[in-house]
Amino acid sequence: MKGKNTATDETGTPTDFISFHAKGQPKDVGGRVQMGISSQLRDIDGAFSVIARYPEFANTPIVIGESDPEGCAACQGPNLAYRNGTMYSSYTAATFPRKLDLAAKYGVNLEGAVTWAFEFEDQPYLAGFRSLATNGVDKPVMNVFRMFSKMDGDRLLVTSDSAIPLPEILRSGVRKKADISAFASLAGKKLSVLVWHYHDDDLPGPDAAISLKIPGLPVASGQAKVTHYRVDETHGNSFTLWKALGSPQKPTPEQYADLTAAGNKLATLEPEKTTAIANSTATVNFNLPRQGVSLLVFDCE
Repeated sequence: MKGKNTATDETGTPTDFISFHAKGQPKDVGGRVQMGISSQLRDIDGAFSVIARYPEFANTPIVIGESDPEGCAACQGPNLAYRNGTMYSSYTAATFPRKLDLAAKYGVNLEGAVTWAFEFEDQPYLAGFRSLATNGVDKPVMNVFRMFSKMDGDRLLVTSDSAIPLPEILRSGVRKKADISAFASLAGKKLSVLVWHYHDDDLPGPDAAISLKIPGLPVASGQAKVTHYRVDETHGNSFTLWKALGSPQKPTPEQYADLTAAGNKLATLEPEKTTAIANSTATVNFNLPRQGVSLLVFDCE
């Protein structure tokens, strides 16, 4: 913007947007995957810090051109075994809101981030590539993106007594206790709350007992309809079903129909219900398994 443009002999070159890549660093630890969420977020933190040094770019849109748990979608190996199941989906849920937190930290204009995934035609089912679907069957991570698509309006402040602070995640990831937090938005009388239960280590752990208290609702009293979507081992998860079917590489038409039904639409945890609103506040309690992601949509009409 300040140097001489050799094509025009004018000062500066128009900059429509700024882009960079950000990648995590999963590794194999004794036969299990340990994700590297801190590596990806540090990439973003470092790039934002550079952009913020130039006030003229304060409003320039930033698009993270590749924003992924690691850098090779076509590679395979034990350290990449996270891709088929809920490790990938919970990582995605925990990562994307932190990108917005980092943008706010530096006062830069993050417009979007691209997940660099491919189709890998004519490959075996769930072959281990970084993709959102396998032979037309969506993976759990795709349903987290479907959850994001249901959120609109203004972002709301969320506090969690089980969230890992952003500085700690940047420094060392999520290696001790799990990161349990939420991301919320409000559009008119529609409130959406995404809740995740994430840990870097692909190991079993206890469910999280979630008590979601929501003050400041757009109505003072009454009831709100609540739709509870879920991605976990048994909801919105074609991979679990595929393994239960015997990991078929040539599914029967009936098996394929079941796989697409399990993967290609958001699953609900339970039938739609109502919750009471008093003093513009509602409270909802539920359990969230490790690597689980919930989206609760409140209709306060």
